[in-house]
Amino acid sequence: MAHKKQHLPSKTCPVCGLPFSWRKKWERHWDEVRYCSEKCRKNKNNLHD
Repeated sequence: MAHKKQHLPSKTCPVCGLPFSWRKKWERHWDEVRYCSEKCRKNKNNLHD
């Protein structure tokens, strides 16, 4: 049985411009998370306009 997710905070990735939501693995450092994925983090020099 699936449980309903509560309202989770979200951010917009500066590289791809897509929104992404809070994840359990980012629990301790959500304020420092900037990118939605490793791929975007590695391509941070190609910022989306």
